Amino acid sequence: MAASENPAPPSETPPPARARHSRRAAFAEQELRLISSLVLLIGLGLFLALPFVLSIGSVVFLPLVTALVLTVILSPLADKLNGWGLPNALASLLSLLIFFAILIVAMALILQPAVALIDGMPEMVDRVGLRFAQLREEFAWIGQINEKLAELMDREGTSQVVLASPSLLEELAFATPSFVIETILTLLMTFFMVEARVRLRQRLLFGRTNFGTSLKAARVLREVQDRVASYILTVGMINVAVGIIVATGAWALGVDAPIMWGGLAALLNFLPYVGPILMVALLSLFGIGTTETVFIGLIPAAAYLGLHTVEANVVTPSILGARFTMNPVLILIALSYFSWVWGVFGALLSVPILLMLTALFDHVGRPNLVGFIFGEPLFAGTLLDTDSTDEASPT
Repeated sequence: MAASENPAPPSETPPPARARHSRRAAFAEQELRLISSLVLLIGLGLFLALPFVLSIGSVVFLPLVTALVLTVILSPLADKLNGWGLPNALASLLSLLIFFAILIVAMALILQPAVALIDGMPEMVDRVGLRFAQLREEFAWIGQINEKLAELMDREGTSQVVLASPSLLEELAFATPSFVIETILTLLMTFFMVEARVRLRQRLLFGRTNFGTSLKAARVLREVQDRVASYILTVGMINVAVGIIVATGAWALGVDAPIMWGGLAALLNFLPYVGPILMVALLSLFGIGTTETVFIGLIPAAAYLGLHTVEANVVTPSILGARFTMNPVLILIALSYFSWVWGVFGALLSVPILLMLTALFDHVGRPNLVGFIFGEPLFAGTLLDTDSTDEASPT
């Protein structure tokens, strides 16, 4: 009787349900890592193959991407006009016309003085050549060393073959029809995208079976739109201020066409790093070609460089704040990537596209590439974590 009353010792082997759950969790983890590896390889392949597809089909893809960026930028303005009582179609058309008018005015301020300066180009080119000839005389010993090396390498008898290239007028004649077609396609697609923004939001909110998914999609769309539009508006105001300061400084220094230089400074400042470098080079060449000495010719370039240093390191970071702070390496990668694909237009679109992708990844989740190499999940929130929480929750 005493032996029957003693309880049985507890079993040290795990229950079958816990063992099955551990095996299933391990299998799910391996399966998720395999799927993540496939996704990473597919993403890398798309990143390397996409430039060739986009460059070959630039007539289609460049207007489409430009229209998408313009839609994100102009949608807040169309919403504001629509809130004032204008119909949706009229508000969309008016926002596009306002943007087009600003673009035409900016190009006129830049191109009209530039056409007037073309008459003085031969004299300026001769003066620049004279300055460089003087510098070459001062460093003539380098040319003598080069001649001695050429004699040693027996390269005096070599001949050069010059291939004929099309003239500037021929290149413009070939490029104008394609540019006009792409511009018309961009404007048409931008209008229809801006006009359809309300229906798109309604589909995102009411076209999903899960309300949480609809709400998240609407938040992503709103975040992308607000971030890109706010960035373009803020940077545009800063660049206009830079253009006004440059135009005033050019007028004070007696530089020809100060409005043109102010417009160029404002436009090129939209290109991080590359635009200011190009502006410094243009001011240096123009200053050397229009002044008596090299030192005086470099004063406008040095003044602009000082202005850009203050603007880029003090003014812009304090106004934009941490919300728009981006990794400089990512900016340079985006600039080189889209410049390789679409040239100058790709460089102008690179920062808005990078902002859109950054806002999208902030909601979807940034890939943990370094941690994935050492065994961590590719994304912070995984299906495995969701499954484990579902298993742990009581039924």
